[in-house]
Amino acid sequence: MSILAIEKSGQTRTGLHPKKKLGQHFLQDQNLIQKMIDLAGFSREDIVLEIGPGLGALTKPLAGCVKQVIAVEKDTDLAGWLSRDLDLMGIQNVVLINRDILRFDFSSYSDLQSAKLQIIGNLPYNISSPLLERLIQNQTLISRAVLMFQMELAQRLQAVPGHREYGGLTVLIQYHARVRPLLTVPREAFYPKPKVGSMVVEIDFTKPFGEKAEDEVWFKKTVKAAFSHKRKTILNSLRGALPVFDRVQLDRALVQSGIEPNKRAEQLPIEMFIRLSRALKAQACSS
Repeated sequence: MSILAIEKSGQTRTGLHPKKKLGQHFLQDQNLIQKMIDLAGFSREDIVLEIGPGLGALTKPLAGCVKQVIAVEKDTDLAGWLSRDLDLMGIQNVVLINRDILRFDFSSYSDLQSAKLQIIGNLPYNISSPLLERLIQNQTLISRAVLMFQMELAQRLQAVPGHREYGGLTVLIQYHARVRPLLTVPREAFYPKPKVGSMVVEIDFTKPFGEKAEDEVWFKKTVKAAFSHKRKTILNSLRGALPVFDRVQLDRALVQSGIEPNKRAEQLPIEMFIRLSRALKAQACSS
């Protein structure tokens, strides 16, 4: 049942309406939903984790294409309604979990199968960035994720050095995975209609960046420090975010990395951050 049909039936009195505080926009274009599933390329042997099933617009057709769907829904009202609706429809291969995905234990469900988790979902904008950080933290358990983001964030994930959307999240996600656009989704495909369109993006953790950092803790620390003040030069950003280093140490690390101190972080490719993290760690160990 679509959200429009639910509203007309009066069932919104039970709480089934989009909640602004949760950033809910329900996907209702069945053609786009099927196209998203087709592009995801799941097989009938796959166990797929769905983030934010909502009213089940994606869940139900997906269940017909895969072995099992593990659907994680934060909204208790929606989870209860969807559970009853799945029962009424006789769909038995969906495990519905009423939980915040940001608190979800990926390891407990990766044990259900020998292969790594595959993920799909239409994400609320307000959890997109923290969720991506969670996926990076659990990347050893995940093979790939096919996710729908609002356009601005989707562009940020694919940005190249020098682009205005290129930032710390761009570097971190492109270091850990290959990012590939799959499908553009217009505003009209949702209820209520969001202010901007969306894009379906594949994040493939089996295809990370070619060069690896020696210490990924230092790599993440370096990237976050470099982008802590986007309008400042790389030197001034590092000075503000890493007070443990003095000016001489930072200058030395930048020279060793082949980075001009007056460059900005958004101008640097991923390999430069790898080199810089190595040089900063060396400076820390020598002091």
